[in-house]
Formats: sequence, C-alpha cells, structure tokens
Amino acid sequence: MPPMRAATPYVAPAWLPGGQLQTVLPALISRPTGARPTLRRDRWATPDGDFIDVDGLTSPTAPSAPLLVLFHGLEGSSQSHYAQALLAACAQAGWQCAVPHFRGCSGEDNRAPRAYHSGDFAEIDWILQRFSQRQPTTPLYAVGVSLGGNALLRWAQEQGDAAAQRVRAIAAVSAPLDLAAGGHAIATGLSYQIYTRMFLRTLKPKALRMIARHPGLADPDRVRRAHDLGAFDDAFTAPIHGFRDAADYWARASSKPHLRRLRVPTLILNARNDPFQPASVLPLSSAASSWVRLEQPRHGGHVGFAQGRLPGRLDWLPTRLLHFFQHGN
Repeated sequence: MPPMRAATPYVAPAWLPGGQLQTVLPALISRPTGARPTLRRDRWATPDGDFIDVDGLTSPTAPSAPLLVLFHGLEGSSQSHYAQALLAACAQAGWQCAVPHFRGCSGEDNRAPRAYHSGDFAEIDWILQRFSQRQPTTPLYAVGVSLGGNALLRWAQEQGDAAAQRVRAIAAVSAPLDLAAGGHAIATGLSYQIYTRMFLRTLKPKALRMIARHPGLADPDRVRRAHDLGAFDDAFTAPIHGFRDAADYWARASSKPHLRRLRVPTLILNARNDPFQPASVLPLSSAASSWVRLEQPRHGGHVGFAQGRLPGRLDWLPTRLLHFFQHGN
C-alpha cells in the first residue's frame, strides 16, 4: 500500500490578518473555485409532522460515489459560503453532497413547536438514518460546521461504537466545543456588534412567529428583550427543547466533555484565533479518544480559511476535508 499523502497545513494570506477579518471577509467576498453548484431540493416529512428541506448536487456521479452530508451552522443554509465551497469541491471530485437544513433555515418556517440547537443529536440521527436507508450501499461521510459540527459530535458521542455502522468518518469545523465559552466570547465588544446582532436579527423574528403559532410555547416579551445569545437561549432555545435554562443547555449540549466517547474516525478543526471559541478552551489530545484528530492552526478565524490573492479562494477547507475522508489523515 502506498504511503498516505500528508495534508497541507493552513496558512493565511498576508492580506488577511487576524481572526475577525479571517472570519468576515471569506464569508463576504471569497468564492470557491469553479462553477456555482446546481442543486435540487427535496422535502422530507419528519416523524412529528414537520419537514426539513434537503439540497443536493444534481451533477452526475458514478453509482459507487461517496455521499457527504453537510450540517450547517447557526442560521446557515446551502447558500452559506462554506457550503457552496464544499458542494463545488464534491462536484469536481465526483462525490455526492447534500445539505439538510435545520428546522426553519431553508427559507420557510417549520410547523412543529421546535427549532434546532447545538446538541440536537436526535435530529442528526434521524437525518443520517434516512440517508442510510435511501442509499444503503453508498459510503457515507458527514461534516458539521459551527453549531452543526457540535451537534454532529454529540450524535457520534451518544452513538458510541454504533456511529461507525452509519458513517465512515466525520469532521467538525469551527465547532463551539464549549458552548458557554463561545457564548461569552461573542457577547461583548466587536464580536457582539458583528455576530450576535446578526444572529438575533433572524433568530428573534422566527421565534416570535413560532410563539404566535403555538401560544404559550415561550414568553414573547423575554424573546424581544434578549440582547445576546445567552438571553435568547434562556428565553427560547432552552425551554422549547426541554432544558432548564441557557446554562443547562450549554452544559448538556457541549461536546468537549465527551470527546473520549468518540468511536469513529473524527477530524476536529478549530483555528486558535476563532472569535467564537477562545484558544484557551480548545481541548488537548489527551482529552479525546484515539479515533480523534485534533487540528488547531494558528489562523483561519471562524469557518474562514481563505487562500490566495484578493478576494481569496475557499479551496483549502473542502480540500482538507476530502483529504481526511479519503486518506484518514
């Protein structure tokens, strides 16, 4: 067997210094190489009478082509910059790729009195089971970004040895492994102005519409007054999903305390200058099982990792992920 090729470490371009710029500019101006991927949308009925929308590549693939399932981040979608980059890379590589949208993230409000959250491993399990049933002989891989990465890790942790019966390998990119630390990190200063206000701009109206459809689900006045994600989670996310409060949700949903429970090949990628997760709380290798590869480059921001000259390309991250899934390192 030939030796496995080494992965190329991430190096930030000189024109893109610091975690904030490495987060914001790739999302705004960087683009994946190649043509914009063409997607087909399927609507799946959920067991609780709701739905999720799944966007998948329409490009032709071989019958044996692997399928990569991408779980997006908070308020993300198949149109997020990282999703478009990964979809384009999969199309070029001849892989299948699908992006299931968390409830309410596909452009249409969901019907059931529930949304989504960072520890939603039950929803992850149902989605992956559905893919497995639809394509039982297809090699299946999964990657989660930010919130989706933490939720995917929590799924694999809950599954233990059974996770490897469903997927060949998983990856978590910029996952908030310690939710409390992440919530506090973006609750003040420039991060509050950039990220928290952006998230609340869409989270609060969706929550209020859900409360209007399901009176008594949560207190709409508390949702309106929520000034950061902690207050929003305390007023809405926690109570509608069965958590006592935001602190209980953050503690029970965080994947960092359970990294030794992973029993499937796993890549966990966190830049050490990610504004969403302080480097001081990133785990050491001793905190994870032998199935886990921790990568913590100095630069990259939060789901940034742009390369090349202005405006930058989004090639490194999808190349890194496909390399891990194909070669295991």
